Amino acid sequence: MHFADGAIPADYLGYVRRKHLWILGGIVLLFVLLIVSIAVGAVNIPPYDVLLSLVNGIVARVNAFIHPGAAIRVSNTDLIVWNIRLPQALAAIVAGVGLSVAGVAMQSILRNPLGSPYTLGISNAGAFGAAVSVILLGTGQMHSTVADAVTLNNPYLTTIVAFIFCLLATAVILLISRIRGSSPEVMVLAGVALSSLFSAGTMFLQYFADDTQLAAVVFWTFGDVGRINWQELGIMTVVVVAATIFFLANRWNYNSIDAGDETAKGLGVNVERVRNVGMIVAALVSAVIVSFLGVIGFVGLVCPHMARRIIGDDQRYLIPGSCVTGGVLLLASDTIARVIVAPYILPVAVITAFMGAPIFIYLLLRGYRR
Repeated sequence: MHFADGAIPADYLGYVRRKHLWILGGIVLLFVLLIVSIAVGAVNIPPYDVLLSLVNGIVARVNAFIHPGAAIRVSNTDLIVWNIRLPQALAAIVAGVGLSVAGVAMQSILRNPLGSPYTLGISNAGAFGAAVSVILLGTGQMHSTVADAVTLNNPYLTTIVAFIFCLLATAVILLISRIRGSSPEVMVLAGVALSSLFSAGTMFLQYFADDTQLAAVVFWTFGDVGRINWQELGIMTVVVVAATIFFLANRWNYNSIDAGDETAKGLGVNVERVRNVGMIVAALVSAVIVSFLGVIGFVGLVCPHMARRIIGDDQRYLIPGSCVTGGVLLLASDTIARVIVAPYILPVAVITAFMGAPIFIYLLLRGYRR
């Protein structure tokens, strides 16, 4: 921003500084929650030991990379931290960031406060794809142990099929919008219709499934960050980081669209192209997360609104603010899910649904009052 006399007003500097402080504070809170999340569980680990394990593990792995063949000493604490809790906590952060950035982009480019991967039917499309894989392709099986009674004997096939249906739902939304015009209302209504259609399809398949297949579908549908491994976490992280960079690069376009399509076109923004490409990228992020973790609802809807309440509608700050809020919210939800009914571990989607449903109703009522 430029000013005639070259000086930046103190009020504007304070305005920007407050936004930076909120985002920085959220990052600090996220780090604290990461340590707490790794520390609590069936075996409680002191936070100091968690930090020590993380530092020693990083140093040992760097040393092993520099000197191949060097032995890495692993304690029981290191096994719990590095093999179980750290990938789960990082998956919660990455998924929270990805769903939130997809949600804030959808709300902006559709100019609709109810836009999100969950409300547009992309998540339900992934659930239908998983049901197709389990029931029609036979990727679910029953084990004899209570702790691991139902598993997927081919999780990668299930992930691929779920991913295909997520992208198929996005393609249908974009096709309808192209036929009827790329308006926010058309996209949202198409997403609602597809959500209902895929939900009905999932119930239809479940009706004809046997007990094992039905249990496997329900198991996959529950959004759970504990099922991910390091390789899948790496793939998900690359996609989320790339999409976040893309949305940040288009922050001024989204600010223009927020002012109205005619205003954006007057400023030289190709609204249709920005809207369609943004939807594809947001759907890609959502599809990757849903296909790896299952359906985690309301994060992409709620977190952008929470960030908007704190730091406003400017996409320069709203996008990173939503990312931080999503990471904090989903990591906190996963931590609560692991301790609220210990020793049982709830899927994180249960906590996000309990939290998100009242806020969703509030947004609906607030919209009608307007």
